[in-house]
Order: sequence, then C-alpha cells, then structure tokens
Amino acid sequence: MGMAPKLPDKPASVEKIGIEHVPDESRHGSPNRTFTLWFAANLTIADYVIGVLTTVYFGLTLGQAVPILLAGNLLGGLLLGLAAGMGPSLGFPQMLSSRASFGRRGNYIPGALNWVSTVGWFTVNTILAVVALQVVVPGVNFIFAAAAYVVIQALIAVYGHDFIHLFEKVMSVALGLLFLLIFLLAVPRLTEAFVYVPQGATGALSLGSIGLVLVVSFSYLMSWSPYASDYSRYLPGSSSRRRVLLLAMAGGAAASFAVEFIGALVGTLTAPQTLAQGYFGGLNEFAGAYGALAMATLILGAFAADALNLYTNSLSALVLDVRAPRWMTVAAGGAVGFIVAVLVNSSFEVFFENFLLALTYWIMPWLAIVLVDYYLSGRTTVESITGAKSFDLAALGIYGVSILVSIPFMLPLIAVPNPPFGYLAQTFGGADLSYFISFGLAAVLTYFVRMKSRPNAGA
Repeated sequence: MGMAPKLPDKPASVEKIGIEHVPDESRHGSPNRTFTLWFAANLTIADYVIGVLTTVYFGLTLGQAVPILLAGNLLGGLLLGLAAGMGPSLGFPQMLSSRASFGRRGNYIPGALNWVSTVGWFTVNTILAVVALQVVVPGVNFIFAAAAYVVIQALIAVYGHDFIHLFEKVMSVALGLLFLLIFLLAVPRLTEAFVYVPQGATGALSLGSIGLVLVVSFSYLMSWSPYASDYSRYLPGSSSRRRVLLLAMAGGAAASFAVEFIGALVGTLTAPQTLAQGYFGGLNEFAGAYGALAMATLILGAFAADALNLYTNSLSALVLDVRAPRWMTVAAGGAVGFIVAVLVNSSFEVFFENFLLALTYWIMPWLAIVLVDYYLSGRTTVESITGAKSFDLAALGIYGVSILVSIPFMLPLIAVPNPPFGYLAQTFGGADLSYFISFGLAAVLTYFVRMKSRPNAGA
C-alpha cells in the first residue's frame, strides 16, 4: 500500500474546523513546525521584560540570573512539550482534550480560567507593543494604536491554524535576526555586564530571590501549555510523539531563555536609564542609531505571541459550549483585551507582575491531572473526550484539594492586608513553591485514583 499524499497547508483560506476532531483526511504538516512556532512565539516582548526585571528590579547580577533563567525555561519547556505531544494522537485542541479528565461541564472551570488567562496575556502584549511604539513615535495615541493592533491580530486569528504557522515561521527568522542584532550591540560590553552589581544588592543569593526568578521564568514558558495541542492537532496521527515533545520544548526554551538573557544583559548596562525611562527607553538609548529597529523587534515579538493568544482564546470560548462561529469568539476576545488594555495601561507594571505570578496557580494542578491521564493512566483517548460525562468528581476534587494545600506556599506580588497565603513560603526564604506543590500533589493523587479505578486494578 502506498503512502497517503501529503496535504499542503492552506494559509490563504480561513480555517473551517473549530474545536471538533481533526479528521485523518485533514491532517498535514511536519513535527518540525512545532519548533518554529514555539521559537517565534517566545521571541517576545514579555520575555525581554522578564529579563530586565531580573537584574534591574529583582537585584540579581547577570551571572546569578543566567543559571536560574536556564533552569526555569528547561522546566517550563518540558511541560510545554508534554502538552504538545498530545495533539497528533488526539486531534483536539488542548482545553477540549481535558474533558476526558474533568467531564464536559466540569471542564468549564479550566476552560473559563484559560479564557481569562489568554485575554490577560493578549492585554499584556497589547500594552507592551504600544508602549514600545510610543518610544519611537512619542505622539502616537494609545487608544488608536491599540485598536489598530487588535484589528490586525484578530485577522490573523480568524484565518487560523495554517496562517498562524506560516506567520510564526516568518517571525522565527525575522525576530531571530533582530534579537541577534541587539545581542551583538552588547557584546563589546559583556565584561562590564558580568561584573555589574545592582544598586543595594549584597551580591549574595537568597532562597527568595532564586525562587522568584525561577518561578517567573518557569511560569511564563509553562503558561503556554494550555495552548500546546492547538498547534499540533493537525499533524498526522502517526507523527512521533517524542519528536513533537522535544521540538516544542527546544523551540520554546531556547527562544525564551535567549530573550530573557538579552533583557537581563541590556538591563545591567542601562540600569539608570531603565529606572528613569522604563523598560524600553533604556533599550532605545542603548541601541543608539538602531533604536527604531530595537523597538520594532519588541513590537513584532508582541505580534508573534498574540497571534497564539487570541486564537487559543477563541477556542477556549468554544470549549465553554458558546454557540457562535469562531470568528465571533475571536472578535469578542479582541474587544475585551482592547478594553482591559485601555483601563490598566496607567498601572501596567503592577498588573503585569501580579498577573504573571498568579497565572500558574490554576494551570499547574490542571496540567498534572491532564498529563497523568494521558501519559500514565491511558484515560485520555478520542472516545473518552467525545463521550465525556458531565462531571468527573474525582478530578475536580483533586484539583480543588491541590490548590487549597498549595495556598500556604503562595507568595504572589500582591499587596493584600493580612493575606491568607504565604505562611509556609517564609520557611523557604520567601520562595514561592506553591506551583510545584500543587502539581506534585495533583499528579500523585490522580495516578493512584485512576489506577485504583481501572478494571484490572486487583490483578
């Protein structure tokens, strides 16, 4: 029997499949595309900000920051890769696949949370893109620029899967070269950067500072996990799961670490200017004659990330059984993101830090349950997704318990009088370990509950 003909991408056509199963006759593409997609999506403006925060605001030296950022991105990339590996065999978007774990209506909880998360990230990148534009064109109106940005992103999301893969492939090259230019501008001052000690820093690492940088870098990359299968579900079912996993991990971790390193590097070289002029004013002054190109890099990086944010947001709305065509859910998500961007723009720094650190609180136990059900218990199949019951009380109970147990370990950057969290975090030097506590507990409980309920459990 001959091999089935390889189907071409159709980036010029609006995607017709929503959250339903991708049939075999519509499968196409190579696992290699998972590398370019996650590479481009993480050559972003938000990663650059994380790097600047590390050395300018969190007080680490560049030498201290590098290994922590590397560890955070490797851990986050591994979870992203594991989630992406589910796509080819299941043929469903990531959030729809978790119906096998939580039930159709029980899955509304993580589905709604992911909708909020994707709108939040869309808002973050919209603000950052316009702020970067205002550095180059100081008189540009925020509302007008944000509206134009949202319209362009909505068009990309409406065209959908194949267009997004083409767009990210182009961005992986363009953004790779632009960030390389910024790095090359800093190369003559590498020695200066590595001997720099932030003002007020003692030069000694604490558990709290290690934990903060680890969690920020880890949480950003890991937070793509609820999106992952959205962009691998069209791959043929025979695609190597290991290859998809490794390529998604490599693309995301390499890009995220590289841009965070560049942000930390430029931050050490421009600390006074950054503190006085903001994240991008410092970079613009540092780049000199190439300032406009540096700002273009950040703006295009926001486009690369938000192409995924808005598309996945539209799928998350459909997972909630919203009866609307996908283009309408794209429009709704874009409109909400635009409104929130306008409202929080004046207090963006606080919004970004709090949002980033709080983001993974809901994702980690959900992800642990989903990964155990797919990779260990064998519970997640096409049939278990399409025939999911309304609620899986075991999974919902494990999810709730895991979050509750992790609360004493939480230490988000939120000013709350007498907060109901963080008591045990102080035992570990102020390091926020709640993400790992909730993930580990949910994984262990899910494994034992699923194994006990299998028909051959007593054998």
